[in-house]
Amino acid sequence: MHRVYKYVLPEVEEELRKLRLRAEAIPDAELRGQALSSMSDKKFHCQGGGVYAAANLEYRHVLIPLIVALQTISDYLDNLCDRSTSLDADDFRLLHQSMLDAVNPEAELRDYYELRSERDDGGYLHHLVRTCQSRVAQLPSYSSVQAHVRELVALYGDLQVYKHIRKDLREERLLAWWEKHRGYYPHLQWNEFAAATGSTLGMFMLFLAAAEDGLSQEDAAGIRSIYFPHVCGLHILLDYLIDQEEDQLGGDLNFCNYYESQQLLVERIGTIVERAREDVKRLPASRFHRLIIEGLLALYLSDPKVSHQTEVKQVSRKLMKNSPITRLFFLVNSNWIRRQQT
Repeated sequence: MHRVYKYVLPEVEEELRKLRLRAEAIPDAELRGQALSSMSDKKFHCQGGGVYAAANLEYRHVLIPLIVALQTISDYLDNLCDRSTSLDADDFRLLHQSMLDAVNPEAELRDYYELRSERDDGGYLHHLVRTCQSRVAQLPSYSSVQAHVRELVALYGDLQVYKHIRKDLREERLLAWWEKHRGYYPHLQWNEFAAATGSTLGMFMLFLAAAEDGLSQEDAAGIRSIYFPHVCGLHILLDYLIDQEEDQLGGDLNFCNYYESQQLLVERIGTIVERAREDVKRLPASRFHRLIIEGLLALYLSDPKVSHQTEVKQVSRKLMKNSPITRLFFLVNSNWIRRQQT
């Protein structure tokens, strides 16, 4: 936490400050508004992702700009799709091609707005893509993780396409997509797999691993399987848990609504927590990753949204029952960081 407060949070803030200046100059009013709101409303995504740089301060000059840029693309595109003027799957697919290009240092830039009416962003999205490309090229072992990063980014893009198309088509497309993958994850329910694909944590962990010299292909594959699906699934299920009321009002799809009861929801998230804890034991710096898990629980379950939703508050209490001291520590820190931002 000393590293996070001294190095990570200030440097994440500086990266976001520079991106805000670019976003403020976007000519199209709609794109400008979505870019700025993605940074103000979802700033904690970049802060949380930046924590991975605390594990390798020597490479933070690469990891922090990379993580902030890729997370900002993710949040910006999520805003564009959530509040889209179209429901065109091809449009959403092309927008998310920017994330695939961002993690491929040799990819050519494209017109990612070609299929929508709002197109003039003054080069904002291209700048984010180029930032990612230049940073991944500086990671010593990126060639070992690149295929796994691309796989996770591709799954993320699939999810964003299927969850934002016409409401009457969403579940049908998501279930058909799940059929292609369920054989690899027979212990998961379809909504849990979909939730896991919505997390960027696996990508950030692979970036961190690639900052080490001599990472083997085998180790890279192992790291991917350790983070996906359980750590990634926990991350997004917690996010959906606290957004249930908000999503209901907005008519948005929420993966926590597909459990038969609140009791089953608690049981399934509890099971995924335990699987995630067991998975990270296989990593060399397992204590750091255990802290990530406890930090996720503390961050989301201490969110102010929880107090306004009776059922979510009950679920949170059950999940926090018998909390380990590390989670309580992060609970205090999460509340402190929030107070600094208000």
